[in-house]
Amino acid sequence: MVASVAGGQQAIRPGQPASIPQPGSPAARLVGGPLMASQGLVVHQPAADPMPLPDIPASAWVIANAGTGQVLAANDPHGLFGPASTLKVLTAITLIPLLNPDGMVVASSLATSQQPGDAPLITGRAYRVADLFRALLLISANDAAVALTQATGSFAKGMALINAEARHLQAYDVVAKLPNGLPAAGQVTSAYDEALIARQALAMPAFMKYDSTLSARFEVKRHDWETLVNQDALLTQYRGGLGGKPGWTVSSEATYVGLARRHGVTLIVSVLHCTAQHEITSAEKLLNWGFAMNGKAAPVGELVPPLPAQYPGTAPGAPGAAGPRPGATPAQLAASRPAAGGSTAAYALLAGGAVAAALGVIALIRTRRRPGAGRRQAL
Repeated sequence: MVASVAGGQQAIRPGQPASIPQPGSPAARLVGGPLMASQGLVVHQPAADPMPLPDIPASAWVIANAGTGQVLAANDPHGLFGPASTLKVLTAITLIPLLNPDGMVVASSLATSQQPGDAPLITGRAYRVADLFRALLLISANDAAVALTQATGSFAKGMALINAEARHLQAYDVVAKLPNGLPAAGQVTSAYDEALIARQALAMPAFMKYDSTLSARFEVKRHDWETLVNQDALLTQYRGGLGGKPGWTVSSEATYVGLARRHGVTLIVSVLHCTAQHEITSAEKLLNWGFAMNGKAAPVGELVPPLPAQYPGTAPGAPGAAGPRPGATPAQLAASRPAAGGSTAAYALLAGGAVAAALGVIALIRTRRRPGAGRRQAL
């Protein structure tokens, strides 16, 4: 075992906190249990047949059982770091339940100004929502992230929904400024919160279908198609890999969140501020340890469940043709959606409606993808 926390503090448990903890506050650091407040390594190695934890070149990480919610081991779980493109997982789980996959979104100048233009979208052209989600999760398209966020009615409203969903999940370390994870002042997350978000993503069949797609065709403009190739190597090189999302910027360094299943056990791994090009191999080493020690190593914490829908600060519904029920969270809307192919007024996008224009002059920092990252292949 490795870390302890000064006595007298109580971990935040499922329920309704009196107020929303601020990122980095003692209350936020205690979410998931007292040991989650540690800034170092936390693990309970079994006395018999222990497997050493791998040495990971990352500042923070969490390995957890998605089914039981048990955190098996962690390092600085609530430490605040830049999310890079792993933030797109939160963007996706927030917006997938709210937007009709067959709806059309007109790309604004703000969306197409993202650098690099990953899809790349063309200003004024309409794109299918489902295609934008595939671009978002397969090739980490920064322009698609902004287009989808604006499809809620405005960029500001979309960002409010994204941050509200983080509060709903009790991911209090998250401050989202840009939906694509590009560097922005004050934008942070934690390895623990990344695991909470990944657990919610795992429970959404639509997200998992998008995220596990190996390749897809994308029509940039009429008769101009490109092939989007999934950048997540865990899907193809790790036995049991279900999906995940890598990211990289200069300030955040490499980041990663991944999911894998073996013998009926599903694990979540999150890695932040990692040496470039080591994020996925680091995740694989942690997953190997987790599968070997699951049920042997005593848990050091837990992934808390989402808050009840009525708790103030949880995400309101996005606009629809008939309007969603007041106070509905994205998770609730997802549960009420048809299983496949259908679209209802409760979550319909106003088809053909123009999205909001750019909200003033926003100077976005140029995207930088981690060295050696996979790129789309033009047909």
